[in-house]
Amino acid sequence: MSDQPTVGEIQVDTGNLYREETYSDLKVASVRRLTPVLADGSEDPERDTLFIGETTLMSQRGPLPVQAPIEAQSLTEAFAKFPEAVNAAVDQLIEQAREMQRQEASRIVVPGQPATGSSRIIG
Repeated sequence: MSDQPTVGEIQVDTGNLYREETYSDLKVASVRRLTPVLADGSEDPERDTLFIGETTLMSQRGPLPVQAPIEAQSLTEAFAKFPEAVNAAVDQLIEQAREMQRQEASRIVVPGQPATGSSRIIG
């Protein structure tokens, strides 16, 4: 059985609502501002506004969407910190890819078991 709720069991968390606005330079940068709101749509001053930077990079395997949280108090500050946040997110993606390669390279191959990935063991 799945731990996912069925459609009839889905409930909106009205204590965790945000109004979403997107700001873009129509070239490479988009910043989403998530403003906390109450269930009636009014702003919730008890919670912080969140900023998320988004861009798409081209890789050898095609476009790679990148999202990064940005620690900022204003939209101006979020755009100023955008490059640093995206670079940190890309560094993290690269490190995750390297770790996956290390795990795959150190995987124990058991004779008689089908190989995964692009290489095969012939014995």
